[in-house]
Amino acid sequence: MATDVQRVGVRRISGLKSECLSFSEVLGQSIGGIAPSATPALVIPLVFATAGNGTWLAYLFATFAILLVGANLNQFTKRSASPGSLYSFVAKGLGPGVGVIAGWALVLAYILTAGAVLCGFVNYANVLLDYGHIKISPLILAVVGSLSAWLISYKDIKLSTKVMLTLELISLALIIFLGIWVFIKHGNFINHAQLTLQGVSFTSIRIGLVLAFFSFTCFESSATLGDEARNPLKSIPKSVTTSILLVGGIFVVLSLAEVMGFVGSKVTLDKAAAPLALLATRTGIGFFGPIISVGALISFWACILGCTNAGARVLFQMGRHGVFHSSVGKAHGDNQTPHIAISIVTIITFVVPAILIARGGGLFDIYGWIGTIATFGFLLNYLLIAIAAPIYLKREKELTRGGIVLAVITVLTLLIPIVGSVYPLPAMPYGAFPFVFAGWLVIGIVWFLIKRAKTDLVSDINEELDAVESHFKEVRVREGGEYI
Repeated sequence: MATDVQRVGVRRISGLKSECLSFSEVLGQSIGGIAPSATPALVIPLVFATAGNGTWLAYLFATFAILLVGANLNQFTKRSASPGSLYSFVAKGLGPGVGVIAGWALVLAYILTAGAVLCGFVNYANVLLDYGHIKISPLILAVVGSLSAWLISYKDIKLSTKVMLTLELISLALIIFLGIWVFIKHGNFINHAQLTLQGVSFTSIRIGLVLAFFSFTCFESSATLGDEARNPLKSIPKSVTTSILLVGGIFVVLSLAEVMGFVGSKVTLDKAAAPLALLATRTGIGFFGPIISVGALISFWACILGCTNAGARVLFQMGRHGVFHSSVGKAHGDNQTPHIAISIVTIITFVVPAILIARGGGLFDIYGWIGTIATFGFLLNYLLIAIAAPIYLKREKELTRGGIVLAVITVLTLLIPIVGSVYPLPAMPYGAFPFVFAGWLVIGIVWFLIKRAKTDLVSDINEELDAVESHFKEVRVREGGEYI
C-alpha cells in the first residue's frame, strides 16, 4: 500500500505535526492565503480595467458565490479532515480518478497563485526602493521573496500561520484606514457613477469576475491543515466561513473607495503602479504612501507563504497516495513539515515568473496572466466540490433537500464566471489561457491513466480515504455526533 496512515487514539499519524494549531492559527492560513491586503493593492485595479464602475458589484457577486462554495466545502470539513483538502474531498465524492484531476489542477492553482503574488511582492519592493533611489534586479527580489517564504514554511507550520495572520492584520489595518479616509474626504460612501453602474455592461462584469474570484482563492487553504489543526471538524469549517465573510466585506468596501478616490485623476486606477500610495497622495496624506506600500509588500509575501503551505500539503498527500513519487509524501523528521513538497512548490513558484520576467514581461502583466490560469484551477475545484457534496451526502444517508438546492445554485452560479471566461474568448493572450489550462488537465489525465495501469493507485486512495472517514466517524460519535 502507498500510504502509511496509522491511528493511535484520536490521532492520525502522517508525519506532520499533529493537532498543534488553534482556531486563530487555522484562520491565519486562510487569511494569509487570500492575502486581502494584496487585492486593493493590485487586483481591484485589474478588475476595474474591465468592470469599471461595476467593480464593487463584481466583488459582491464573487462574495456570494464563494460563500456558496464554502457551504458545500463545509459539508466535507464538518465530517472529515485531510492535508489533501479539495483533492481528497472530491475523490471521496466523485471517485479517485476525478479526485486526482482535481488535485492536479489544485496544485497548479496554488503554485501559479504564489508565482503571481511573487510579482506583486517584487513590484512593491521596487516601489519602496524607489523612495531611496535604489535599483535591484527583479529576479534578485523574486529570489528573496520565494526563498524567505520557503524558509518559514520549511521550518514550522505554527510559525507560518502566526506570521501570516499577524502581518495581514497589520496590513489590513493600514489599508482600511486609507479607505475610511477616502470616504471622509469625499463626504459620501458611494458616488452616483458607481451606484448607477455608469458605463458598465454585462461583458465588462463578466470579464472582471474571473479576477474578482482570484481575490478569494485560497480561502479553502485552511482545509489542508486537517492533520495539524486542533479540533479540525470545528476549527476548519469555521475558518472557511469567517475568512469569506471578513474579506468579502472588505473587498466590496475598498473597491468603492478606490474607484471613488481616482475620479478625476490623470492616472486611472488600472494604470497606477502603486495605486494605494497614489490614493494617499490624492487625499492629502502623501506621507502615508510608503507605509501603505510596506503593508502591501508584506501582504504579498504572506500570500506566497500561504500558497506554499497549502500547495505543498496537497502535493504531499498525493505523494503519499502514490500519485507522485513517494518521496514527495515524506515529512521532515524534526520540523514535521512536508519539506520535499515545499521545496518543489517553491522552485516552480520562482521559475515560472522568473522566465517571464527575463523575457521582458511586465510585473502587472505576468500577475494577470498566471493569475488567470490559476483561477481556472480553483474554479474547477469549486465546481467539483459543489457536484461532489450531494453525492457524498447521499452515500452517507445524510442528504437533504437543502443540500441539493445548495449544490444546484452553486453550480449555476459558478457557471457564470466559468462560461464567461471562455465565451466569447477574450483578446489574446487571455484567449489562450483556457487552452493552456485544458492542456494541463490532459497531461494530468494521461498521468493518472499510466499510474493506474502500473500501480494499485485507485485502491490505495480509496483505502486511505476510508480509513480517515472511519476515524472521524468515531470522533463524531465520541463528541455527540453533532455538526457545526
